[in-house]
This record gives sequence, structure tokens and C-alpha cells, in this order.
Amino acid sequence: MSIKQNLQNIKSTLPQHVTLVAVSKTKPVSDLLEAYQAGQRVFGENKIQEMTEKHEQMPKDVKWHMIGHVQRNKVKYMASFVSLIHGVENFKTLKEINKQANKHDRVIDCLLQIKIASEDSKFGMTASDASKILQATEFSELKNINVVGVMGMATFTDNQEQIKSEFFKLKHVFNQLKTIHPEMNIISMGMSGDYQLAIDCGSTMIRVGSSIFGERNYN
Repeated sequence: MSIKQNLQNIKSTLPQHVTLVAVSKTKPVSDLLEAYQAGQRVFGENKIQEMTEKHEQMPKDVKWHMIGHVQRNKVKYMASFVSLIHGVENFKTLKEINKQANKHDRVIDCLLQIKIASEDSKFGMTASDASKILQATEFSELKNINVVGVMGMATFTDNQEQIKSEFFKLKHVFNQLKTIHPEMNIISMGMSGDYQLAIDCGSTMIRVGSSIFGERNYN
């Protein structure tokens, strides 16, 4: 099936409140343009350099989401255009994003990445870390960022019950943090293999790559 057909098939199953992020990492700009022409406007990349290069070639109404691990020394390269940063895992990163956003007179939306997986390879902060950040005086002084929700990645496993419990954990953390920081409205969880389950567990934003563009090319 074509990229357009894949997008139509996925979007036809999504509730209205769920945002589809088309994960375009490793894919050529021609594939992104095909998705764009089919109406897709939100794209997710996991490397800042690759996202910057694609931003320069794509139409300017695209919303770029940084979904990968954020290296603080590279924030400056995306600060002028990035729409949402998913993977903020500590306060130092928030401060750097705020600093670089300030240089461009922008407010950048961010998600706090919560560690819900049992694997050591997954990044993220604990619920109590997130709670402390949101209640800190220093956080309230950051005027160029807006924490709008949470992001989490489930364990890479076939065990659906485990994935489900991890997704529910993120929804629970979101509910707790929203009482501290009412501006939160996004729960970013779910990918090609598990987004339906994620939506059932409360996801409002899914990150889908291979189901739209086909398998990734890492060559």
C-alpha cells in the first residue's frame, strides 16, 4: 500500500482527540512530501540534525516533533522551529530549551519523559522527579517553555498485559501531575505495534512510523 493509503487507514481508526505523529526518521524527504500531500502535517524525528535538514526542505506549515533523546548541546539547532519536544528527562534540559527558545523569542512546548518500562535502555524520569520539577520555584521562572504533558515508552515485549500496565502507569502519573500543573493535556504513548492499546489506556498522541512509511532504512 502507498503512504497515502496507510495514513488514511490509520486516521480512519483514530478518535478525534488523538494526534498522529508521523515518525519519519531515516526516511527521504520524498516520502515525507507524499505524506504531506496526503494531509499529514505533524512529523517526528529522533535526531536533531536530520530534523533540521528536513525542515529546510519541507513546507513551512509542518509541525516538527523531536521524539528522540535530547542532547542539550544540540538544542540550539532546533530552537527556532521545533513545535514539541517529547523526550525531556531532567530539569537541566528544560533550562537549556528555555534558554535557546528565549534567543528566538519563542515559547517551546515540552513533554516530560516518564520512565515506565522495565528495560534499562529506556530514558526518563520518575513520577516524583517530575512532581518536584513542576513545584520548584526555579521551574516557575522558565518563561520560554510550556510543559504540556508527558511521554513514555513501554517495554519492547510481546507481553500485552505488561505493556498495558505500563501505559496505565503513565496515565496515572499524568493524572497526578495535572493536579499540580493543570496546563497538561497530552499523553504521548503508543507506536506502530501498540497504538490501539495505548489509546485504550488514555493516549492522546501516538508516534507511528513503519505502519505509514514501511520498515526503516538504517543503511
